[in-house]
Amino acid sequence: MKKMHTLLQTLADHHLTLGAVESLSGGRFADEACFYPGASAVFKGSLVTYTPDVKIACAGVKKETIEKYGIVSPQVAAEMARGGKKALGVDVCLSCTGNAGPTVQEGGAEVGDVCIGMSYKGSTWVISVKFGQRERDQIRTLTVSSMVDFAMSLFRKALEPEKVVED
Repeated sequence: MKKMHTLLQTLADHHLTLGAVESLSGGRFADEACFYPGASAVFKGSLVTYTPDVKIACAGVKKETIEKYGIVSPQVAAEMARGGKKALGVDVCLSCTGNAGPTVQEGGAEVGDVCIGMSYKGSTWVISVKFGQRERDQIRTLTVSSMVDFAMSLFRKALEPEKVVED
């Protein structure tokens, strides 16, 4: 995935480090990031928090958040990103939580429902994506691709040089 290389290079150019907290992707984001030589200069690691108890113990997700909003929710994705940023000691942390199937999840998350979060500089952004009924592996692959796209779209805005308006 060339766009992962672009993300890593963008972060390297700005001396930023990256981490991830993965659920349904099961470490696929980390696997993709580590494909590139020199990735360790930017990518510091990933927490695979596949179950609610591990999200709570390792990523700092509150049990109450899961109970109130469900495991596949923007709120949980946000807490995963913030908790991962702290746990991994990185500048930027991406997260994903979702349902890769084959059935509707407890709490009502349909197959293909995914929430992706990103924490950077005291702010956290989240998007919800509906990939619909697809093969499990395809949903996982699309999730990682969407994580990279989401980060790049935010960094294009955050890292743009300020425009000077002259009279």
